[in-house]
Amino acid sequence: MVGKYGPLIGAIDQGTSSSRFLVFSAQRAELITYHQVEVKQLTPAEGWVESDPMELLQTVIECVSKTVENLKSLEVDPGDIKAVGVCNQRETTIVWDKQTGKPLYNAIIWLDARTKSTVEMLLAKVQGGNKDFLKKHCGLPISTYFSALKLKWLIDNVPEVQDAISENRCLFGTVDTWLIWNLTGGVKGGLHLTDVTNASRTMLMNLETLNWDPYLLKFFDIPASILPQIRSSSEIYGFLTATPLGGTPISGCLGDQQSALIGQLCLEPGQAKMTYGTGGFLLYNTGIQPVQSEHGLITTVAYQMGKNKQAHYAMEGSIAVAGLALSWLKNNLNLISDFQECEMLASSVENTGGVYFVPAFSGLYAPYWRMDARGVVCGLTQFTTRAHLARATLESVCYQTRDIVEVMTRDAGAHITSLRVDGGMTQNNVLLQLQADILGIPIVRPTMTETTALGAAMAAGNAEGIDVWSLESLDQDTITSDVFTPAVTESDRDSRYARWKDAVKRTLGWETILDDGSADPERRKRMLGSISGTVFLFSSFVILVAARQYRSTLR
Repeated sequence: MVGKYGPLIGAIDQGTSSSRFLVFSAQRAELITYHQVEVKQLTPAEGWVESDPMELLQTVIECVSKTVENLKSLEVDPGDIKAVGVCNQRETTIVWDKQTGKPLYNAIIWLDARTKSTVEMLLAKVQGGNKDFLKKHCGLPISTYFSALKLKWLIDNVPEVQDAISENRCLFGTVDTWLIWNLTGGVKGGLHLTDVTNASRTMLMNLETLNWDPYLLKFFDIPASILPQIRSSSEIYGFLTATPLGGTPISGCLGDQQSALIGQLCLEPGQAKMTYGTGGFLLYNTGIQPVQSEHGLITTVAYQMGKNKQAHYAMEGSIAVAGLALSWLKNNLNLISDFQECEMLASSVENTGGVYFVPAFSGLYAPYWRMDARGVVCGLTQFTTRAHLARATLESVCYQTRDIVEVMTRDAGAHITSLRVDGGMTQNNVLLQLQADILGIPIVRPTMTETTALGAAMAAGNAEGIDVWSLESLDQDTITSDVFTPAVTESDRDSRYARWKDAVKRTLGWETILDDGSADPERRKRMLGSISGTVFLFSSFVILVAARQYRSTLR
């Protein structure tokens, strides 16, 4: 017997800025309750971004416990939860001691850029310094983004990791692996595994065989002994031993963006979704054959819904800075007090007044893959206000998305006719209208926005032996959505995009990386001379706004 909502499925959603546990009804895909806890990001040096792995684990356990309490207050039996799925921030790299269960270093977050010198060293080994040298094996360019580069940095630079490997004590994993190992027993028999979607983000898995690739392991000089077992995205892996849900099976595991693809029901070739979170991620379902991009996109595993099922693949374009740009306005410049104020400011002006902001804080991801790029603001005048900069920040996310859609159209040989969207930023209606205007296609936002966690729940409920959530019976027409349609002319759209491309060119070549990973001071001096006027004017603008805010507090 089950309660009033029928069988329930739980979803652990461990992201860059928060951990959550959500409970869905398998019969109605309805969110019943959830709990969320923010997690801290640590920045010990410029370009370095870390988290405490123990905090990631403890916040997940706290979220599960609080959500169980919520269920009881709703008079729902937690025993109605038939399975749990996991979705997680991808590429984030953790190494730990399998004897003590303690991390050997902080988690290195996916957007961390410390491995620029490692990238340069590896590119020097390949003919022509070709960053796509390994794409035929793993679908990914040699970039700071992916786990293998972070893991190699840890092996090369952290003595504790070196010692643990030599003594056969070291385990490696992305966040899903770390959580599952701990939640299924840890040092007392915890399962060391990952799924094909997360493994496909490491640069160590072969896209065709779905196994760790000996050539790639040798290229990066990474021992196979520290790697987890690769499993499908939907099967019973084991059972929770921690949390109040002890004994509940874990039967779904996906990287967060692949999970959102499922949650948006983009299960057919040609369907695409965009997630706007800390970064931005556009995935395009290509079916059961991996498609190699010729224009700067990556090839990734979309999902494998059972150990005997075929894997499905996707092309992906990733942008490093989406919601992070709003956090920068709020925390670094104090131009907004919260994200809602950004929407209000952006809507208070009709355009950006000619201002373009390219937030290449630690380089540009797809389709450029330029780690030497740095952020610029172009077009400032004495009439520029913080409202113009707020609107330019939202537009920067939309233009980066168009960069990806443009090349995705060329690679796929077909136009994307609409784009399904999700993520925290999609609460911003101004952003979505700007996105429709800049892309020239409808933007579709589901009224139930928790699609990332929903995908993990669907994978868990679909697993053989659980069988409470049939994916075959679902289609996109069943999803209630808001639709934003383009409201500008094609000539206006294209002229604005052309100026954006001009702004992007100004970001390139800012940083030249030396062998020790430091920036070339002479190169920086020359670049400073070329755009010093823009930097000076922007600095003056920030000082002016700060002074105005200070004067207002005195009144």
